[in-house]
Amino acid sequence: MKDKQILITGASSGIGKETARALGNLGAHIFFTGRHREKDLNIQEELRQDTGNPDIYYYHCDLASFESITAFTSEFKKSYKALDILINNAGIWNSKKVLTRDGIESHLAVNYLAPFLMTSQLLPLLKNSPSARIINLTSGIHFRGKLDLDDLEFNRRKWRSIDAYTQSKLCNILFTRSLAGKLIGTNISVNCIAPGWVNTGLFRDAVQVVKISASLLAMSPMKAARGLVHLAAAGELEDVSGEYFAGMNIRKSSPASYDRQLSDKLWKKSEEYLKDYI
Repeated sequence: MKDKQILITGASSGIGKETARALGNLGAHIFFTGRHREKDLNIQEELRQDTGNPDIYYYHCDLASFESITAFTSEFKKSYKALDILINNAGIWNSKKVLTRDGIESHLAVNYLAPFLMTSQLLPLLKNSPSARIINLTSGIHFRGKLDLDDLEFNRRKWRSIDAYTQSKLCNILFTRSLAGKLIGTNISVNCIAPGWVNTGLFRDAVQVVKISASLLAMSPMKAARGLVHLAAAGELEDVSGEYFAGMNIRKSSPASYDRQLSDKLWKKSEEYLKDYI
């Protein structure tokens, strides 16, 4: 992994931070995004000191804003010509329905549309790598996710946090499989991973029952990060694409996640949401 250029969204804490630490220890050049400059610059220095790797860099980016994502990718593309690995790690789980700056339900926007946009805008850099990888974070509870293409923001359906969250994670898998199909014959592989229950800041704003479950069942962020590091670094996975991993193993995802017609329609819907940015 030495000198590989790796971008990780949301690496200020939890799995993202431990993944950045582990890959930084392997000598990779790490770029990570976050919303809070002062805090994240401190994280940058912490990771540099812990790993002895000076090539760890923070970039400001608010994934709840398409404009902020676009500003970040524009800046990044001016500085770098290639990207070896993109890890779409950042995610949220809110207890209340919140709209982003773009007026979109927050789980749909941050957990799904933001990775779609980030990936789309950075594809030229990934194509410039000899062998690039995209890793999308999903969740094992995507199995209970129900996707309504006519009501992605729960304007007609009753909004519940678990429904909004699991729908967004199902979208991540459908996106992964669609993108893998579009990238056949290129130098880029794309897979998704459910790291397992992890006691991280993700659950800070979740409903109480989820917080309790997370505290009782969760593994440490360091342990959960092993799966992401494996996906990023394992040589035997170079030609593996379009798969769903649970930890370090390929698993079957929900029946809905294999629905090609559904994934095609979701892709078109996503392009409609992001038409001003892609």
